[in-house]
Amino acid sequence: MNPIKQPFLAEFELYVMLAVARLGEKCYGAAIRREIEERTARPVSIGAVYATTARLEDKGFLAHRISDPLPIKGGRSRKYYTLTKSGTDAVRHSAQMLNRMMTGLDIIAESH
Repeated sequence: MNPIKQPFLAEFELYVMLAVARLGEKCYGAAIRREIEERTARPVSIGAVYATTARLEDKGFLAHRISDPLPIKGGRSRKYYTLTKSGTDAVRHSAQMLNRMMTGLDIIAESH
């Protein structure tokens, strides 16, 4: 059996990409961090977010643009992220794999 090359994502990579998809145009590092923390109830370091976004860009799953500096004293530019087509495909593939693995499991129906 020849394995088909598919875009596999680690758990945190998937969280980052889902946050990027949810945030739309407001998607920069600190916003990604907040989105993941709010939805997973787990602490996230900003360094982990930046390392992961860089890795996902290297894989071709994310793209970025640099904003103008914020209009405040000492305002800095922000790096805004978007999913690429490959990134969207990778998220879709990961969701399908998770769905296949969870189908038929009674533990999924439990809610806390």
